[in-house]
Order: sequence, then structure tokens, then C-alpha cells
Amino acid sequence: MRYRTLTELMGRPQSDPEVKAAREAITTTGWAKDILDRRTPNGYWVGEESLYRPKYVATNWMLLVLSDLGVTKEVPGVGRVCEAWMKRCAAEDGGFAAAKDSSKYGHLCITGNMARALVMFGYAEHPRVAKAFEWMVKSQAELGGWSCWNYGDGRRGRNLDSWEPLSAFAVYPRQKWTRGMKLACEKGAEFFLERELHKQGGRYEPWYRFHYPVHYYYDLLVGLDFLTALGYSDDRRMGFALSLLKKKRKKDGRWNLDAVNPDPESPQAKWNMENPKRATKTFALEEPGAPSKMVTLTALKVLDRVGEPTGVGKRI
Repeated sequence: MRYRTLTELMGRPQSDPEVKAAREAITTTGWAKDILDRRTPNGYWVGEESLYRPKYVATNWMLLVLSDLGVTKEVPGVGRVCEAWMKRCAAEDGGFAAAKDSSKYGHLCITGNMARALVMFGYAEHPRVAKAFEWMVKSQAELGGWSCWNYGDGRRGRNLDSWEPLSAFAVYPRQKWTRGMKLACEKGAEFFLERELHKQGGRYEPWYRFHYPVHYYYDLLVGLDFLTALGYSDDRRMGFALSLLKKKRKKDGRWNLDAVNPDPESPQAKWNMENPKRATKTFALEEPGAPSKMVTLTALKVLDRVGEPTGVGKRI
């Protein structure tokens, strides 16, 4: 978290001595080290038979978290697992799926999440990653959103829960964007802004709570993060979401982790209760209801992008 705060919030260069020290510490102490230490002898998490299940502790999910913690493919063993994941989960249509032999078609949540993570790991130049971004453009629906299962035809439903492509494009180098990618991001951003990041159907309480890990779930902080990262910091339609963000800030300047996914009020949580033998396995870095470093950093980055004071000084 120190490394990410120095570089992403305070703008320190990689050559800064404090940045170098923080980067080197990522795999020697703290959350990333703990996760890396839990690998099996063959370098995966839980097992090699499935890289996706059990949710949310198998290799797929641990890679998503490690990418958020500043781990790159240069860390021993991580690059090999990332490349194995791409090989096994590359779908025939260009997207990613839970396993290559399970579907000819990419799955939106998996493709968007892993495209983002792979860029952060250092695979922005990989041809499989380029195909994934092209797939997300082709998979966009007419109104500008995406849906979980649309198989690239653009005709099925679209909803705010399908946010992963925009989050992936937010970290993809702009010089690699095609015209199609630019238009997809513009249409996608408008889809969320038109709905003020939360207006779709009846009020769904989990969207108003902040979570980590996010997995493939949406909440208002998720929306604020990718929209401001894409440059939509001045749009007035983010007013409600920004107001909620400021309201949830504690007097000491931090934000709490409201809940761990699956949120207690989500359909997945209900399904877990009804199917305990097949339930997802909860993974958390921090305690729900307590101050969260992960949530606080994301919230501060959002405020910084919209020009609001963050309260962060020059040194931490």
C-alpha cells in the first residue's frame, strides 16, 4: 500500500528511493507475501485442476488480488502462472473463459478482470491480451453497456454490474487504443453516467457499500474509480456517487470496508446459504466494518482526480 500510495496518489517516480524501497518490500512483508507463501508446490493456489474454482481462493482470484498489490510478472513464479492461465483460459473467440475446454466463448467478467490484471502484471504487449481488448469492443451492446453472457453478439442485456471492460481500459496504455476502443469507452462511460452510476431497477443495497476484493461485483466506488481514471472527472452526473463517497469518510480521513464479497444481501450470499457444500469461499485482506487501506486508497485517488482535497501530505 505504501508503494501504491507513493506512485499512484503522490506521483513519485520509480527512481525515488522511497518508491524503490517500497517496491522491494512488496514480496517480503505484508499481504502479497502472505498470498505468495500460500502457493502449492507447483506454484498455483488450491490446486492445478481448476484455476478458477473454488471461488474466491483459486489461482484466478489470487492473481487479481496480487495485481492490485503491485506484484508483477517479474516475481519468481508469477509470470509462469500468468502464462499458464492465458493458455488454459483463452477462448476461441478471443476472450477468456474459466477454462479453455469449457467454452468456445469468452466470458465478460473473466475477460475484463484478467485483461486488467495482466496489464498490471506487465503483459500489455502480449497478443492474447490485445485479443481480449478487441473482444471487449466486439462484445459491447448497442446502448453502450455490456452483459455477463452475451457471447460477443451485442444483443443481450446490459447492466451496471458489467463494469469490467471499462476498468480494464482504464489501465490499458492509451497509445494502444484503436478507434474502436476509444468509441467503446465513450459509449460505455455514457451508459454509466446516464444512470448516474446507480439508477437501474429498484434500489440494490450492495451497490452503496464499499468492498474489497471486488471480484466481479459492482459498487459505486468501483464506478467512480474507473470513470475518473478514464478522464470523466468533471461530469456532473457523478454528483450523487461523489456525495456518497464524501459522506462515508470517517473523521480521521479514512473509509471503512463495508462488506466482503459476496455481499450479505447479494443473490450469491443467499445461494451459499442454501448450498453450503458448493458455497464460495470468502477471501478478505481486512475486517468488514473497520478502516480499510484498500478502500481508502481508491477513495483518495478518486477525490484527487476530481480536484477535491485529499488531506495527503508530501510524505507518508
